[in-house]
Amino acid sequence: MDIMLFHSVYGLRPAVHAAAERLRAAGHQVHVPDLFEGQTAGTVEEGMAVKDGIGRDELLRRAVLAAAPHSEKGLVYAGFSFGGSVAQTLALGDEKARGLLLLHGTSDIADDASAPDLPVQLHVADPDPFESDDWLNAWYLRMRRTGADVEIYRYPGAGHLYTDPDLPDHDAAAAQQTWKVATGFLATL
Repeated sequence: MDIMLFHSVYGLRPAVHAAAERLRAAGHQVHVPDLFEGQTAGTVEEGMAVKDGIGRDELLRRAVLAAAPHSEKGLVYAGFSFGGSVAQTLALGDEKARGLLLLHGTSDIADDASAPDLPVQLHVADPDPFESDDWLNAWYLRMRRTGADVEIYRYPGAGHLYTDPDLPDHDAAAAQQTWKVATGFLATL
């Protein structure tokens, strides 16, 4: 399976490369574009400033350019937090998308979005300061309305980016469970 894995607002950091290696070890080909072109951040606030400085349109342009050479095969789009929102946007716009794996983040869904039978799996902290219960309930209903097959896994007590061992949010048990479930999901696509 070809996977396009997008980083969070922290940028392309070691945890993203480690996740890609984990997925490669499970037999997948993983592409890890650097949407921030080498910039990384030490805090969420710094990362948001980098993201905002580049701009949403430019970031989506970079993501599309990264995915385009591989999309004909049918990609699984995946991402961490902000990268999940990018992955979701691309997956909902790609008729050949094979799946969508969201780690820690979602995005708005256009009223006319359509993703018949697209397998979607979301892993998120419970509670999550960026993904409130009301938001997740509305997101789930809207995603189901697209025709997608959606699974949500919540991790009580974990921090927002709990899969990143270099951040204070890290929760080893939740991360281990996430990767177990996610690799099982990817094996079915």
